[in-house]
Amino acid sequence: MKIVIAGGGTGGHLFPGIAVAKEVKKIQKDAEVIFIGTAERIESRIVPREGFDIRLIRAEGIVGKNIFTALWSALKIPLSLKDSYAILKEIKPDLVFGVGGYCSGAALLTAFLTGIPTIIHEQNSVPGFANKVLGKFVDVVAVTYQESMDYFAKDKTYLTGNPVRQEIFEGDRERGWKVFSLEKGLFTIFVFGGSSGASSINKAISEALVYLDGFKDKIQFLHQTGEREFNAVREFYRMRGFKGTIIPFAYNMADAYAVADLVISRAGATTLAELTACGKAAILIPYPYAAGNHQEINARKLWDMGAAQMIPDREANGKSLSELVKYLFENPDAIGEMERVSRTLGRTDASQKIVELAMGLIRNKKGRDV
Repeated sequence: MKIVIAGGGTGGHLFPGIAVAKEVKKIQKDAEVIFIGTAERIESRIVPREGFDIRLIRAEGIVGKNIFTALWSALKIPLSLKDSYAILKEIKPDLVFGVGGYCSGAALLTAFLTGIPTIIHEQNSVPGFANKVLGKFVDVVAVTYQESMDYFAKDKTYLTGNPVRQEIFEGDRERGWKVFSLEKGLFTIFVFGGSSGASSINKAISEALVYLDGFKDKIQFLHQTGEREFNAVREFYRMRGFKGTIIPFAYNMADAYAVADLVISRAGATTLAELTACGKAAILIPYPYAAGNHQEINARKLWDMGAAQMIPDREANGKSLSELVKYLFENPDAIGEMERVSRTLGRTDASQKIVELAMGLIRNKKGRDV
């Protein structure tokens, strides 16, 4: 069996694909799983580290770009289709699975035109442009949220949840203190803004350190900054005299979650799936420019249910963030209640459900070909 997983661009798109790839290998050890992505984005670094082959196509995003960049990206569409056709012709996959991101479009459309079974997964409550279009052509649509089902044909749309990598459940607190050189026993805050970091979160945390000065002997930080602002943020921690570890990217997310007493992060669907799967208390600062404002919608759901706190990005500053951190540090029962509710919302079987749908499509296609 050969399966192609197309998409990426961000960890939110890529990591569910990796979770599905590992579930496929778990069920059928001799299965081949090959990714399609671009050379410039996160998948080109992460996929080989995870032990999978990746083929690269020439593709760039259009949505949200200025007119000149969008025009340049549009001119690459024929190249991405050509690249996708060459890859699929060579591999001859039994199925193509799209996880979102602009590079998934060409691969899924090519698969549809050449008669290869197709599935897409929509992580967010409001689908992105690529999946809205692809949903009209693919055989099966898997969604994370009930609300997403209204955007696709009901007879081929399934509520699966968002796949979470199995290793996320295997984090170890003791190991995390060692891996990230953290001081055992201190209240640990894990900060991250997605795979590329988030400037507004980096700025708010840097400002918050001033207000948290009296807590520097009680708390420590594990902060994923992104590459661009790594040096500046690390220097700010050094100047303020706070303990912790500042890194551009956390490859070992399982131990990062395990060691965290509190998480401060964006509210992408994959992040929320991982937080609830691990039962972590969190302060969510939703990305304000997400399609359909889906990050704030998702964050408010968790806030309303008591699984997380939320600060809108426009209100996130050193004072507001430090006050919430102080409150939670001084009220461990509030953290315990968030953790309890978060665990009740976590789903652990999304990967299995998607692989079952994929196997069903492959069997049906083979049955028709007999």
